[in-house]
Amino acid sequence: MTALDLHADPVEITAALVDVPSVSGDEKELADLVERALRAQASHLEVVRDGDAVLARSDLGRPSRVVFAGHLDTVPVNENLPLRRTGSGADEVLHGLGTVDMKSGDAVLLSLAATVTQPRYDVTFVFYDCEEVDVERNGLGRIERTMPDWLRGDLAVVAEPSNAVIEAGCQGTIRVELRGTGKRAHTARAWMGVNAIHALAEPLRRLAEYEPRWVDIDGLTYREGLQAVRIDGGVAGNVVPDDAVLAINHRFAPDRSPEQALAHLREVFDGYELSVVDVSGGALPGLNTPATAELVRASGGDPVAKLGWTDVARFAALGMPAVNLGPGDPTLCHTREEHVAASDITRVAAVLREFLTVQP
Repeated sequence: MTALDLHADPVEITAALVDVPSVSGDEKELADLVERALRAQASHLEVVRDGDAVLARSDLGRPSRVVFAGHLDTVPVNENLPLRRTGSGADEVLHGLGTVDMKSGDAVLLSLAATVTQPRYDVTFVFYDCEEVDVERNGLGRIERTMPDWLRGDLAVVAEPSNAVIEAGCQGTIRVELRGTGKRAHTARAWMGVNAIHALAEPLRRLAEYEPRWVDIDGLTYREGLQAVRIDGGVAGNVVPDDAVLAINHRFAPDRSPEQALAHLREVFDGYELSVVDVSGGALPGLNTPATAELVRASGGDPVAKLGWTDVARFAALGMPAVNLGPGDPTLCHTREEHVAASDITRVAAVLREFLTVQP
């Protein structure tokens, strides 16, 4: 493909994007296409390139700015390319890698970038690389370090799949490890050793009996979670293990900071040493700010809490309210059966267009 037509229907833009493979780390071809298409909008947008991320913004002197963000990369191909289309019209469905996560959301943003030339707000569009891999490679994090002014605004909208409704804020996430220790012995003389795996029975009991919080913030309900996600230990089938590690994941409501979440885990596992593997703070919904309230009005529906972590947390850390709003069912992300309804794409495009163009 040599060019993207950003004045086409967002459904057709989605189809074009999906048929350009862009597995994490291999986004160059797609980033090149996006850059060329956005540079063709130079009459109303400033465009820059950072690695395989492409950014565009207006400078109309509006009193407020909205940042729109979407990642260009996908997880690896799983026998779900090229694009396949079923149905027609309002019942059309697009099947294939990236249709949900998140090229349909990118298509909506690209359409807006080209066709809304006099928005009510100044706008910034960020199309970035390597969201689906280790956080150290995330293109949004790189942009935050090298061009932080491009991420500043009064509201951030991340076009991750959300069933075409606003998912406000997001949960924080923390992973810790708890170690059991013992003494090796031959299993024929097990009484001479101490089993490190057995030593994990008590923390596992606490996990099984744990009652998660349900937290109401701005009328949205966030349900926390605490789960064992892995146990490693043992050296051979005839040896009492002397070392074992229990990996634990905690999803916490955004009314808690990462430090408060860790303090809570230390209470739950009192008497045990915890090692933090990674931690990312959540994002408060911020539904009471003027720009967010206008987006809620344009959506015509009730926002819901985001039960998971997304890059809205990066914007929240910059002091901005942030929401997820994109086409597609998030439960289909990373599955071979990934697919999106054309009606979802059309709805999100209509909501964001109204948000950017209709005076309250």
